[in-house]
Amino acid sequence: QARLVESGGGLVQAGGSLRLSCAASGRTVSTAAVGWFRQAPGKEREFVAAISRNGGKTDYAESVKGRFTISRDNAENTAYLQMNSLKYADTAVYYCAVGYPPIPIVVRTTARGYDYWGQGTQVTVSS
Repeated sequence: QARLVESGGGLVQAGGSLRLSCAASGRTVSTAAVGWFRQAPGKEREFVAAISRNGGKTDYAESVKGRFTISRDNAENTAYLQMNSLKYADTAVYYCAVGYPPIPIVVRTTARGYDYWGQGTQVTVSS
């Protein structure tokens, strides 16, 4: 069993930056595939970014490429999502998730690929 707690969300002006954190307990983040998803009001949850179990591969939604960076600190058992050049369209609740696919290099970009989820953190970007 894993417990994930997101933090770092808030209100920011367009063009600003935020760093989201996903602190894990119960299971380690260092050997997990980690994904970030988001859900805006009235919309379905969508993929944002992911990193493979071995850290060798990352993937991003087209809408955030070049602006967001996923990473993790194994010593802290925490994953991060650095978000720069934020836009109004980035406003959403952001969720982190972890999973343990058998192939370490696999990056999962769909929600069904993850076993544990956090409760979410609100990101609001003012235009």
